[in-house]
Amino acid sequence: MPGIETIVWLVLMLLFLGTEAATVGLTSIWFAVGALAAMIAAALGAGTILEIVLFSVVSLVCLLLVRPLAKNHVNSKVEPTNADRIIGEKAVVTEEIDNLKGTGAVSVSGRIWTARSDTEGVIPRDTPVRILRIEGVKVFVRNAMEEVTV
Repeated sequence: MPGIETIVWLVLMLLFLGTEAATVGLTSIWFAVGALAAMIAAALGAGTILEIVLFSVVSLVCLLLVRPLAKNHVNSKVEPTNADRIIGEKAVVTEEIDNLKGTGAVSVSGRIWTARSDTEGVIPRDTPVRILRIEGVKVFVRNAMEEVTV
Protein backbone atom coordinates (compact mmCIF):
# COMPACT_ATOMS: atom_id res chain seq x y z
CA MET A 1 0.00 0.00 0.00
CA PRO A 2 1.50 3.34 -1.03
CA GLY A 3 2.19 5.96 1.63
CA ILE A 4 0.30 9.20 1.94
CA GLU A 5 3.14 11.19 0.38
CA THR A 6 3.11 8.97 -2.70
CA ILE A 7 -0.63 9.55 -3.07
CA VAL A 8 -0.22 13.32 -2.61
CA TRP A 9 2.41 13.44 -5.39
CA LEU A 10 0.17 11.27 -7.61
CA VAL A 11 -2.76 13.65 -7.10
CA LEU A 12 -0.53 16.66 -7.82
CA MET A 13 0.82 15.02 -10.96
CA LEU A 14 -2.73 14.31 -12.18
CA LEU A 15 -3.75 17.91 -11.45
CA PHE A 16 -0.78 19.24 -13.43
CA LEU A 17 -1.54 16.87 -16.30
CA GLY A 18 -5.20 17.90 -16.26
CA THR A 19 -4.20 21.56 -16.36
CA GLU A 20 -1.85 20.85 -19.27
CA ALA A 21 -4.57 18.99 -21.15
CA ALA A 22 -6.99 21.87 -20.62
CA THR A 23 -4.59 24.60 -21.75
CA VAL A 24 -2.51 22.81 -24.41
CA GLY A 25 0.13 25.49 -24.11
CA LEU A 26 3.04 23.88 -22.28
CA THR A 27 2.10 25.54 -19.02
CA SER A 28 2.31 22.84 -16.38
CA ILE A 29 3.84 19.72 -17.92
CA TRP A 30 7.14 20.58 -16.20
CA PHE A 31 5.49 20.30 -12.79
CA ALA A 32 3.86 17.00 -13.70
CA VAL A 33 7.31 15.56 -14.47
CA GLY A 34 8.64 16.98 -11.19
CA ALA A 35 5.71 15.45 -9.29
CA LEU A 36 6.42 12.11 -10.97
CA ALA A 37 10.04 12.24 -9.79
CA ALA A 38 8.92 13.16 -6.26
CA MET A 39 6.30 10.38 -6.29
CA ILE A 40 8.95 7.81 -7.22
CA ALA A 41 11.20 9.13 -4.46
CA ALA A 42 8.32 8.91 -1.97
CA ALA A 43 7.56 5.32 -3.05
CA LEU A 44 11.23 4.48 -2.44
CA GLY A 45 11.06 5.94 1.07
CA ALA A 46 12.74 9.33 0.63
CA GLY A 47 12.04 12.05 3.16
CA THR A 48 9.65 14.93 2.54
CA ILE A 49 12.43 17.52 2.19
CA LEU A 50 14.20 15.42 -0.45
CA GLU A 51 10.91 14.94 -2.33
CA ILE A 52 10.25 18.69 -2.39
CA VAL A 53 13.80 19.44 -3.51
CA LEU A 54 13.57 16.74 -6.19
CA PHE A 55 10.22 18.11 -7.38
CA SER A 56 11.64 21.65 -7.59
CA VAL A 57 14.89 20.71 -9.32
CA VAL A 58 13.33 18.35 -11.88
CA SER A 59 10.57 20.87 -12.68
CA LEU A 60 13.07 23.69 -13.11
CA VAL A 61 15.43 21.60 -15.28
CA CYS A 62 12.54 20.50 -17.50
CA LEU A 63 11.35 24.07 -17.81
CA LEU A 64 14.78 25.46 -18.67
CA LEU A 65 15.84 22.71 -21.09
CA VAL A 66 12.68 21.67 -22.85
CA ARG A 67 10.58 24.85 -23.07
CA PRO A 68 12.86 26.71 -25.55
CA LEU A 69 12.93 23.65 -27.81
CA ALA A 70 9.21 22.97 -27.55
CA LYS A 71 8.23 26.62 -27.97
CA ASN A 72 9.68 26.60 -31.48
CA HIS A 73 7.39 23.72 -32.46
CA VAL A 74 4.18 24.70 -30.68
CA ASN A 75 2.24 27.54 -32.29
CA SER A 76 5.31 28.52 -34.30
CA LYS A 77 3.31 29.27 -37.41
CA VAL A 78 1.98 32.83 -37.25
CA GLU A 79 -0.66 33.49 -39.85
CA PRO A 80 -1.13 37.05 -40.96
CA THR A 81 -4.59 38.46 -40.56
CA ASN A 82 -6.48 40.02 -43.42
CA ALA A 83 -5.47 43.41 -42.08
CA ASP A 84 -1.75 42.52 -42.15
CA ARG A 85 -2.03 41.76 -45.83
CA ILE A 86 -2.73 45.38 -46.76
CA ILE A 87 0.58 46.66 -45.38
CA GLY A 88 2.66 47.84 -48.31
CA GLU A 89 -0.36 48.00 -50.61
CA LYS A 90 -1.47 51.08 -52.48
CA ALA A 91 -4.71 52.80 -51.51
CA VAL A 92 -6.67 55.86 -52.61
CA VAL A 93 -7.60 58.68 -50.24
CA THR A 94 -11.41 58.93 -50.00
CA GLU A 95 -11.47 61.65 -47.32
CA GLU A 96 -8.72 64.27 -46.99
CA ILE A 97 -6.11 63.14 -44.46
CA ASP A 98 -5.27 65.83 -41.93
CA ASN A 99 -3.63 64.67 -38.72
CA LEU A 100 -4.27 68.00 -36.96
CA LYS A 101 -8.00 67.80 -37.63
CA GLY A 102 -8.09 64.04 -37.03
CA THR A 103 -9.70 63.33 -40.38
CA GLY A 104 -8.94 60.96 -43.19
CA ALA A 105 -9.94 57.74 -44.86
CA VAL A 106 -8.58 55.50 -47.59
CA SER A 107 -9.99 52.74 -49.75
CA VAL A 108 -7.90 49.61 -50.13
CA SER A 109 -9.07 46.31 -51.58
CA GLY A 110 -12.64 47.58 -51.58
CA ARG A 111 -12.63 48.48 -47.86
CA ILE A 112 -12.60 51.88 -46.21
CA TRP A 113 -10.08 52.46 -43.42
CA THR A 114 -9.61 55.44 -41.13
CA ALA A 115 -6.26 56.87 -42.12
CA ARG A 116 -3.54 59.12 -40.75
CA SER A 117 -0.50 60.46 -42.53
CA ASP A 118 2.94 59.24 -41.53
CA THR A 119 4.14 62.79 -42.18
CA GLU A 120 2.71 66.09 -41.00
CA GLY A 121 1.32 67.23 -44.35
CA VAL A 122 -2.27 67.11 -45.54
CA ILE A 123 -3.04 64.51 -48.22
CA PRO A 124 -5.89 65.51 -50.54
CA ARG A 125 -8.74 63.29 -51.70
CA ASP A 126 -8.06 60.92 -54.66
CA THR A 127 -4.30 60.85 -53.93
CA PRO A 128 -2.63 57.43 -54.22
CA VAL A 129 -0.93 56.42 -50.96
CA ARG A 130 1.04 53.47 -49.64
CA ILE A 131 -0.01 51.77 -46.39
CA LEU A 132 2.92 51.66 -43.98
CA ARG A 133 1.44 50.17 -40.82
CA ILE A 134 -1.73 49.55 -38.87
CA GLU A 135 -2.33 50.80 -35.33
CA GLY A 136 -5.67 49.74 -33.94
CA VAL A 137 -8.29 50.58 -36.56
CA LYS A 138 -6.20 53.21 -38.34
CA VAL A 139 -3.80 52.80 -41.21
CA PHE A 140 -0.78 55.06 -41.46
CA VAL A 141 0.02 56.06 -45.01
CA ARG A 142 2.50 58.02 -47.07
CA ASN A 143 1.79 59.79 -50.32
CA ALA A 144 2.76 57.34 -53.08
CA MET A 145 3.64 60.25 -55.37
CA GLU A 146 6.42 61.30 -52.96
CA GLU A 147 8.05 57.85 -52.82
CA VAL A 148 11.58 57.85 -54.11
CA THR A 149 12.37 55.19 -56.68
CA VAL A 150 15.87 53.78 -56.66
